Amino acid sequence: MDTKILHTLEYRKILNTLLSFAQTTMGKKKAEQLEPISELEEVKRLLQQTDEAFTFDRLKGSPSFGGIVDITASIKRAEIGGTLNPHELLGISNTTFAARRLKRQIDTLHEDETIESLFYISDQLSEQKTLEDAIRICIDDNAEVADSASITLAQIRRELRGGEARIREKLDSMIRSSTVSKMLQDQLVTIRGDRFVIPVKSEYRSYFGGIVHDQSGSGATLFIEPESIVAMNNKLRETRIREEREIEVILQKLTALVSEQGEWLLYDVDLLGSLDFIFAKARLARELKATLPRMNDRGFLKLKKGRHPLIPIENVVPIDIELGNDYTSIIVTGPNTGGKTVTLKTIGLLSLMAMSGLFVPAEDGSQLCVFDAIYADIGDEQSIEQNLSTFSSHMTNIIRILKNMTPKSLILLDELGAGTDPAEGSALAISMLEHMHRTGCRMVATTHFSELKAYAYERKGVINASMEFDINTLSPTYRLLVGVPGRSNAFAIAERLGLPRYILDYARGEVKEEDQRIEHMIASLEENRLTAEQEREKAESLRQDMEKLRSRHQTELDKLEQQRDRRIEKAEEDARSIVDKARAEAEKIITDLRQLAMEEGASVKEHKLIAARKQLDEAEPERRKKTVKKTATAPKTRAIGPGDEVLVYSLNQKGHVVELSGSKDAMVQLGIMKMKVSLDDLELKQSASTDKPKQKPVTGMKRTRDDNVKSELDLRGTNLEEALMETDRFIDEAFLANLGQVYIIHGKGTGILRSGIQDYLRKHKHIKSYRLGNYGEGGNGVTVAELE
Repeated sequence: MDTKILHTLEYRKILNTLLSFAQTTMGKKKAEQLEPISELEEVKRLLQQTDEAFTFDRLKGSPSFGGIVDITASIKRAEIGGTLNPHELLGISNTTFAARRLKRQIDTLHEDETIESLFYISDQLSEQKTLEDAIRICIDDNAEVADSASITLAQIRRELRGGEARIREKLDSMIRSSTVSKMLQDQLVTIRGDRFVIPVKSEYRSYFGGIVHDQSGSGATLFIEPESIVAMNNKLRETRIREEREIEVILQKLTALVSEQGEWLLYDVDLLGSLDFIFAKARLARELKATLPRMNDRGFLKLKKGRHPLIPIENVVPIDIELGNDYTSIIVTGPNTGGKTVTLKTIGLLSLMAMSGLFVPAEDGSQLCVFDAIYADIGDEQSIEQNLSTFSSHMTNIIRILKNMTPKSLILLDELGAGTDPAEGSALAISMLEHMHRTGCRMVATTHFSELKAYAYERKGVINASMEFDINTLSPTYRLLVGVPGRSNAFAIAERLGLPRYILDYARGEVKEEDQRIEHMIASLEENRLTAEQEREKAESLRQDMEKLRSRHQTELDKLEQQRDRRIEKAEEDARSIVDKARAEAEKIITDLRQLAMEEGASVKEHKLIAARKQLDEAEPERRKKTVKKTATAPKTRAIGPGDEVLVYSLNQKGHVVELSGSKDAMVQLGIMKMKVSLDDLELKQSASTDKPKQKPVTGMKRTRDDNVKSELDLRGTNLEEALMETDRFIDEAFLANLGQVYIIHGKGTGILRSGIQDYLRKHKHIKSYRLGNYGEGGNGVTVAELE
């Protein structure tokens, strides 16, 4: 992209703002080097990175890059054999730690949100925990080599501390002496050049002997190393030299570790700079209240409430503009200071920002295009040094644009044809606009020439636009009105300012009739536009009211649904409680049945089973027992008598009347059990007199064939305990149904179920014999039982 265009559109000011949001030196470098890109896919990739960082910033806050420094120079010095100092090593350790911390933060959010681009970058950061720990052991937070760096260093420093303590003890005993203390300027021990000294008055120099290391500015005080501690200081000096050598060895070892990981560390530094740069773009978007634009490469541009990013948000007037569909060129007319130049710069600068992977200050849904180049001729660029007038300067710039532009270029022209004779200037302007339009590029131009309004009206693909001007306040509103050509408003302004009417009337008479008709047409268009805008505002207000009403109704509906859900949930909880209670009761009944079976062997009396079932049914709460309704259309033909077949409503069982017990009850034979039942609970099914002669009531068991009883029982999938209970019930029903032979399917498996079933059959009183199934009957997976 031409650097002159970047300067004209003030792109560098955006980069300076972006630069302030970067936290690292590497991020600032990348921000400083940012330039627009003309590849659509690359622009989309950069915008996706910014969008993911914006999401991260919105959900988790901006990540910290504290502790990260540019360690590139240190790594390169380590790779060529230099020894790194403790400050450099601590910087490397802090950077690797901060990189691990940042990687964890991105990984954590990636589990919940789609941030593939950020995750891809952070995932490439190397793990340098070993190097980081090695440096941390040796270098403390003050960038000093710690005693723990090596056993030798720890020993040397213990010797140093011991030697210093002995010297101080020696000197303290000297200065506390009454004889010596009067010779001292101050009773203290100090250090000069790593040697312990005491401040002695100059007149007592000969008394002490030793070495003079320094003196005060006045010469009255000499800092003397007494002769008695010279040897001790010498030994301390030798120990310090040993310490320095050991520190050098430690630093060389750490430098070697850094050198081994140099290539990875350099790559990590670049990745950290990229991440800082991406998050800086997100912070800029938040600062500008910017949004993610949709990008294309087909020359379509649509800004919704677009704002110039360098104008304070409380002062800027947003613009709505569309270019590239129905029309590819816009001619903007209107008075000076109306905002035409700002509109051009807004379109150009927002396009440059989007092509750089930055969000743009506009509403959601805005679309921008990736142009191969953006050209602009904006402002007065006359040059005294080059002897160029305003017109010449403009023409030089436009000629360069005409030479380089392509159908995929965006052209921004300010005051086209200005600076020369109006007739010639307008002719040149129309000619240049026509050439650019035929080229197929996207173009926005501003002008004062009325002839260009007619050109835009007559030419397909070109549309008029203007900057709104408020006649009442004599000031521009800075709103862009697409489709409405601008008016000069000179007469209206002059009249409002007090120019005599006769002068205005004379001036209007000098205006051509055609021009007057154009001005009247424009005035009518503007009046219609204002009316339409008022109607649109009313419609928008009604839409907002309806939206609020819909939202309120939706809120009430949500509230009702929540109440319903809570009631359903409570009902479910109550149901679960009831079911749990029923289940506990059922478990108790089953336990009683098992105990009953153990007490009576493998045989349980039928009346006990029926009573147990009835108790289990009663344990099911809040459920109405389904009973057979009496048929009103089938009245009893006669009273129930002994021997009749009846249906007992409460048990839903058929039986035979044995005898009547008074006028309200009857003794009924139900299988092997006799029960006393109310006559109201009985329904006559078959009269004894219709089938056979009346017999004497019997009290024994009557076996009849029941077609509903099956002759086989499938126990596969059950455990032994369940299988025995099912088998017991099945044999009783088969016996009562007068079946001679039954089949019990237990499968082959491990044989446990088969053995248990056969042991049970062996003891059962109704079983005559049993055997395994023959070929075609199921073989070892089936037991065939003969009933008595």
